[in-house]
Parts: sequence; C-alpha cells; structure tokens
Amino acid sequence: MDNIPEEIMKIQSSYCQAVPSVRDAHNFIEDLILFLFPIKDNQRPGIKETRLKYTQLEIELEELLKPISSSLKGSPEELSEKFFNSLHPVYLDLLEEAKGYLQHDPASYNIEEVLLCYPGFYAVTVYRLSHILYKLDIPILPRIISEHAHSKTGIDIHPGATIGKKFFIDHGTGIVIGETTIIGENVKIYQGVTLGALHVDKKMSNTKRHPTIEDNVIIYAGSTILGGETLIGHDSVIGGNVWLTSGVDPGTIVYHRPQIEYRNGKKFSGTKKNDKDKMISGL
Repeated sequence: MDNIPEEIMKIQSSYCQAVPSVRDAHNFIEDLILFLFPIKDNQRPGIKETRLKYTQLEIELEELLKPISSSLKGSPEELSEKFFNSLHPVYLDLLEEAKGYLQHDPASYNIEEVLLCYPGFYAVTVYRLSHILYKLDIPILPRIISEHAHSKTGIDIHPGATIGKKFFIDHGTGIVIGETTIIGENVKIYQGVTLGALHVDKKMSNTKRHPTIEDNVIIYAGSTILGGETLIGHDSVIGGNVWLTSGVDPGTIVYHRPQIEYRNGKKFSGTKKNDKDKMISGL
C-alpha cells in the first residue's frame, strides 16, 4: 500500500506531457466572452478598462501556450498576437448571428436575451473562438475550450469544423458536428442533429469523414447525416428524424413518414364532450 503513490507517479510520467491548464483554459474563454459581451456580467467598461482587459487576455493566452511551445508554429507571443488580430471580424460575425437568433426565433424578444440566455449562441461563440486557435495549428487547447462549451450546453462542435456565417442553432441539446464537417451560410439546425462519420477508423484521421451542408439549409430535430461524401444541396429542408448517408440535390425536401397503427385495428374517433369533462374534473 505504501508504494501506491510511487507507482501512480511512474505510470503518469510515462504518458503525461506538458499541456495547457484545463482550469486556466476555461477561465480564459469565459474571460474572453465577457470581454466581447460585457452585458453578460452587467458591465459597461470604459476605454481604459477595455484596453487593460485586452492586454490581460493576451497574456493569459500566452501563458496557456507556454507548456506546449515546442509543438507550436511560432512563439506563444506571436500566436497570441495572431489570435487577437483575427478576433475583430469574428466578433462582428457573432453580432450578426445574434441578430439572426432574434429574427428567426419567435421566443426571443431582444438581443440581450440572445446574448445572455441562448445555449446555441454560446456554443457557436466558443466554436468560432476555438476555430481561430485550430487554424493556427495550436494543439490540445482548441479541444479543451470546445469541450467546455459541450459540457455546459450539450452541443458538441469540433473546433476543426468549417461553419459559414449566420449559423442558427435552436435549442441545441444533443447536436454533434464532426471535425471535417463543412457548413455553408445561413444554415439552421435544431436539437438532436448529428453531422457525423459513417464509421470510426483511425486510418481516416486525415480524410473528410463528415458531411457538407450547403447554404440556406434547414435540418430539423433528431436528423442524422453521415459520411464525408454526403452533400446536402443548398436551399434544402431535412425533416425531423431523417437518416441520410447519401447526398440530396439543391432545393430538396426530405422527410420521415411515420407509420401509424390503431389499437385493435380500430381508428380512434375522438373523445366525447362528456369524457373530456370527466378528464378535466379528475372524475
């Protein structure tokens, strides 16, 4: 029993490399989101405070990158600068997406509600920020950040996915978007949608395994679309609970037709008024 801690340390030393701190990475992404949308903390910072916070965030990212500096294509300072240089256009795109939520969802009443309350918008925000890191060939950190959003929202978007502007997620719980997925602009998807691979094989690591969704497509709840060669043509509508492993042409409507069977082979003719009254009164 006395040797257990030593044995654990020996095992850990055999596979544990230097990595970014998960706790610090989570703090960084939350700090960055508060910087972009200070309303989430009910703040209205001035220019001096904003500049100071910007500098602090740059330093936070540099510190996160230092443990993996030997794996980076550039110094932590250089990559932090590149990240923040890429931030402004992404921020503007996110503001447009927030307006899209207000436009498309009848349950949203103002932009503040979208920024504060919508898990889909939060997940897309974290995706777009982690995607910048992914494009800079930074290892591990993009996944740590994206899995933070996954754990908070139930929406799993790999940071390597390519997603166009004005992306709308309604509700969102259970959505899975794989690494090589390509999504065009003005696409709407609902809860429970999977954009995944046909099968899992480690040899396929460097191949396109996930589908391509063109512009102006709507994918309703519970649908599953699989395969790297599967292309959903622009302006298509994929209904709920559809299963697709091959592409569809532009402008297509695909839907699942349920099979309806009646008890004892008899069609239900409806509930009589007296029966309704009994149910309501609890008698």
